[in-house]
Amino acid sequence: MAWICLNDAFFSIVNDGQHAGCLVVRARRKGDIEKVFPGVKVRTLRGRDYQFRAHVKREVVADAIRIAIMDIDYSNFKGSVDDPELHSAYQSFWHIHARLQPVPPYRM
Repeated sequence: MAWICLNDAFFSIVNDGQHAGCLVVRARRKGDIEKVFPGVKVRTLRGRDYQFRAHVKREVVADAIRIAIMDIDYSNFKGSVDDPELHSAYQSFWHIHARLQPVPPYRM
């Protein structure tokens, strides 16, 4: 599984066991998948973890991630996130994962 944190969308990508050559792109927020994969059919599975899901060809996922990487024009990821809700989630994520660094260069 891959978690993809973009400055305007967050999703999880896993293998698609039902459709050969595809991955399942899963999101927690409505519209995040469509921002990166316009035109895909997104299903809503209420009451499920990652309730928004789409089957996307592996090549399409790889191309979209490549484009996102090539479009990076900022030196601070969290500072590039305009959506307050998404920024807050990434800030929490950053604090949790900062503990993985053996000797942080800051005080938390």
